[in-house]
Amino acid sequence: MGVMRPQLTGTSGAVASTHWLPAAVGMSILDRGGNAFDAAAAAGFALQVVEPHSNGPGGDVVISIYPRSTGAVRVICGQGPMPQAASIDRFAALGIEQMPASGLLPATVPGAFGAWMRLLGEFGTMPLATILEPAIGYASRGYPLLPAAASTIAAMAPLFRTEWTASGHTYLPGGAVPAAGSRMRNVTLAGTYERLAREARAASSDRDAQIEAARSAFYEGFIADAIDRFARTEVLDSTGGRHRGMLTGEDLAAWQPAVEEPYTLPYRDFTVHKAGPWSQGPVFLQQLAILSGCDLRGLGLGTVEYVHTLAEAAKLAFADREARYGDPAHTPVPIAELLAPEYTARRRALIGDDASLDPEPGRVDGAEPWIPQAKPEHPGADEPDWMTQLRSGLPTVTPAGPRAGAGNTCTVAVADRWGNLAVAVPSGGWLKSSPVIPDLGFALGTRGQTAWLTVGHPNSLAPGRRPRTTLSPSIVLRDGEPFLAFGTPGGDQQDQWTLQAFLAIAEFGLEPQAATELPAFNIDHFAQSFAPRLSRPGVLVVERSFGPEVLAGLDRRGHRLDVVPESTLGKVCAAGVDPGTGFLRAAAGPRGRQAYAVCW
Repeated sequence: MGVMRPQLTGTSGAVASTHWLPAAVGMSILDRGGNAFDAAAAAGFALQVVEPHSNGPGGDVVISIYPRSTGAVRVICGQGPMPQAASIDRFAALGIEQMPASGLLPATVPGAFGAWMRLLGEFGTMPLATILEPAIGYASRGYPLLPAAASTIAAMAPLFRTEWTASGHTYLPGGAVPAAGSRMRNVTLAGTYERLAREARAASSDRDAQIEAARSAFYEGFIADAIDRFARTEVLDSTGGRHRGMLTGEDLAAWQPAVEEPYTLPYRDFTVHKAGPWSQGPVFLQQLAILSGCDLRGLGLGTVEYVHTLAEAAKLAFADREARYGDPAHTPVPIAELLAPEYTARRRALIGDDASLDPEPGRVDGAEPWIPQAKPEHPGADEPDWMTQLRSGLPTVTPAGPRAGAGNTCTVAVADRWGNLAVAVPSGGWLKSSPVIPDLGFALGTRGQTAWLTVGHPNSLAPGRRPRTTLSPSIVLRDGEPFLAFGTPGGDQQDQWTLQAFLAIAEFGLEPQAATELPAFNIDHFAQSFAPRLSRPGVLVVERSFGPEVLAGLDRRGHRLDVVPESTLGKVCAAGVDPGTGFLRAAAGPRGRQAYAVCW
């Protein structure tokens, strides 16, 4: 399989994103003298506008950065917590046994804006108005509507016309379903951004004070007030009933985004940095630790043995994720023990010649780990399509058949000429998650759907607890120097697809662009993080581009194959530094036909 796109290199800046417009926005900021953190933030706000089916201002983000000035990777947590009023007992009183996918009940504190402000305030250089300018322009003057967004709007149109009428006002111009490629505007959202910039300028002439004023306006000012009012209304949600939200202005005012040290793992001459177990980030490290004792080069890239070994390692690591991961501020998570050589050796020894159909979590601390079980849903035979979509917590329209796809969430990665790296995976607040708030032009995120309404699990619902997010950017240093920042859309599959790309680079010497284009695969064994938490035990999703011999070999080993069209899994975006030449590099997987990289 040949490489579809060239490896882009340059000397001044490198940006890759899941949409060509934010990639261009990021590069324009670098061209105007901004650094990687300015560029990532500007691209992030543009993504909120041009990919409304995948993220929005009311959603969340995880940002990983490497500031050259400090030489240390940091993670900015833009995952907001559950409201203080949210509890398992409160949901039980409503007769709800499993977290809803949509509406106001699963809404968390919107974390994206606070995280972008923390990034700008501590690490950026440019004024807030400059950062918001491209997003305001696309929201007010319009942008080309992506096919995935158009199909999502079409599926949700009956709901938007009858129940979520502010969403209809935003996404059904003139009451009609917009066509893919048509000019879409969100003038209310443009006004929200403009008011934030205006209040920031009115507060002070100092850049840092303006950023803090904007943060305050969001979490303690007019935006918090609008969210508080709207959450008190009853809206139709995925339960089939109408409920008020639990989120309040007090919840927003009490939250601040954290800057955290990452979890790390050495691998060959690389050091991989991931967010904590409030995300799924450490599962990348667990897979890598298990595979570090395998002769991957000897197995051969893309062979039956290679795919089988990675799939079995993923099952073992994801079993631990399902049993152990949650917000460590509420429940300790033994990540150090899960990455210890003795433990990973025991897990590695469980990989056999045949596919495991019952992978279980391991024991590290004497406690008996357990994985909650989802309660099956029984929709009515005459359920309308929009309700089927409402009950799915995934961002884009989901088919009735097997799950696969490159969509769901978005990504931006940046490397600049000063040696800084930044990568962000924004999500949440998409157009089918919750009704648009009329005064603001955006919807709330529903990450609360990933929490369990089961007592005693690390990811059980609790007031003020962060529900475990799937968002998982990565930064890799090589011999202590900046090497690569990367991420992908894809929910639970993110840390499988990005791992495959990284191993292609680290073990087989591929250029980043070639690594993003390789045939991809993922296990589908465990329940999805998103409602209705479907699972397909033993299923291995593989792209047809692996070829008949590999597919037949995997079938003989007992994998239950779901063969999907080529170039449909993942959309890895990466930016970094070539250690041999010092050139900056950017790469964007061609899946979905919209991710693009830019270098200059």
